[in-house]
Amino acid sequence: MALSDIVAQVRALFEIDGKPIPKLGETLLSAYESGYKRPGPEYLHYLCAVYRVEPDDLGYTSPCVCGRAHSTRASAVAAVPRPRDPGLPDLAEPEPLEGAVVPRPDERLRFAADRPTGFDRAADPASTDVGEEDIVLRRTLLQLLAGAGVPLDGQFLGAVDGLRRKMDDTLVNATVSPTMLDQWEETTHGYGQIYQATPSLRMLCDVLLDFSEVRRMCDKRQPVELQERLCRIAAQLSGLSGLIMINLGDHRLARSFFRTARTAADETADRKLRAWVTVREALVPMYYGDPREALHLARKAQDLAGRDASVAAAMAPAVEARALGMLALRGRGDAGPGARRALVRGRSVFEQLPKEQTNDLVFGFTDRQMTFYEGDTFTNLGDHRQGDKALSRALTLYAPSDRVDLTLVKLDRASCRLHEGDADAALITAREAILDLPVDHRSDILMHRARQVGAEVRSRHGEIPQLKPFYEALSGPWVKSPGAPRRDDV
Repeated sequence: MALSDIVAQVRALFEIDGKPIPKLGETLLSAYESGYKRPGPEYLHYLCAVYRVEPDDLGYTSPCVCGRAHSTRASAVAAVPRPRDPGLPDLAEPEPLEGAVVPRPDERLRFAADRPTGFDRAADPASTDVGEEDIVLRRTLLQLLAGAGVPLDGQFLGAVDGLRRKMDDTLVNATVSPTMLDQWEETTHGYGQIYQATPSLRMLCDVLLDFSEVRRMCDKRQPVELQERLCRIAAQLSGLSGLIMINLGDHRLARSFFRTARTAADETADRKLRAWVTVREALVPMYYGDPREALHLARKAQDLAGRDASVAAAMAPAVEARALGMLALRGRGDAGPGARRALVRGRSVFEQLPKEQTNDLVFGFTDRQMTFYEGDTFTNLGDHRQGDKALSRALTLYAPSDRVDLTLVKLDRASCRLHEGDADAALITAREAILDLPVDHRSDILMHRARQVGAEVRSRHGEIPQLKPFYEALSGPWVKSPGAPRRDDV
């Protein structure tokens, strides 16, 4: 049964008893299911009445406040009614509503740990397959909604990786309607529109709860055309999870999610999808590894994309240019001309993309991203005038809600100031870029890039006075907030 059905029946029982409509909703019921909250005696009574079970069947050891048996099994074996405390209210046991859950005597009913995602999952038996990973993610999401700080601890990261492993296990075994797949595809592409406007940890919880639902649908074999669409959704959600893990600073889990995305993409036989996964994976070594690996993955993505214009065919040369620019900054003399040629190729393919592919920051490649990549490459090549010009234009193209890329652009401008010889301006620009962010948007990727600016200043100019307030700003009290870096990383 869906959460909404249970809530409706509980409210109906309150109305039958002449009581005010309770404030019980799907969110609160989900909190009861996940163990984050415990129902009071009155709510527990009505939940037992709807499910036709005893409190211990729902995981609560205390007897019901009414003192009567609710389940058919308990009523049959009870010789004498349990005594009722005279101090407790007299809650008469109502007749079951039509459609109420009545378990067989040999079964124990458990909560249906469903989550509304825009369509009815009540008819989908796979949705009752809820694991420990879902409980951890739901609890984290509820804590975030309540405004509590949630650390990236081992239990959470273990649940994330456990969910990814389950998807790996079920991709090879994969009944779902075309209409349901249409809705899942809309949901997946909707994440591309809010990816940078939502705090990374909150976004990860939402994406992985849907990823878990897709995994359960993959448990059963389907017609080939539906299985291919479902695997495409799995690849996109896994790739998006990898991008979020980059933002959160866990490059190991990011790589694992991209590996899962490749497995799912292979099931579709879509080279362009595989190319998209590969070019997105190149961002892991771009920010947390060796630019030579990013260069290798970018060129591999171009081979997979082929000659036709596509998102990956436009993005891969731009990523190649950024990687070559980083190598040029490290002293590789032949990287500069190759970086400029790659930018020309990337811009040429980008101009051929249809409009629907240039409006999505995740599953597409936008003009603001292309301009940002150009500015980053020129900055690393030492062409400060072209770099600052491109980055200034990128700032006008990004919306204020595109917080990740917008902050990365500002940090690149700080690098421009440093390459021009103004270390103080570089530190001030980088510090303001971080402090302008709301606390829950200060993800590890942004802090990592800001620390790189500080390290470059120290390497070029030594311990200048501006470095101390800069690092103090980076190690403020917000570091324990969701998505913030660990203190030992600062």
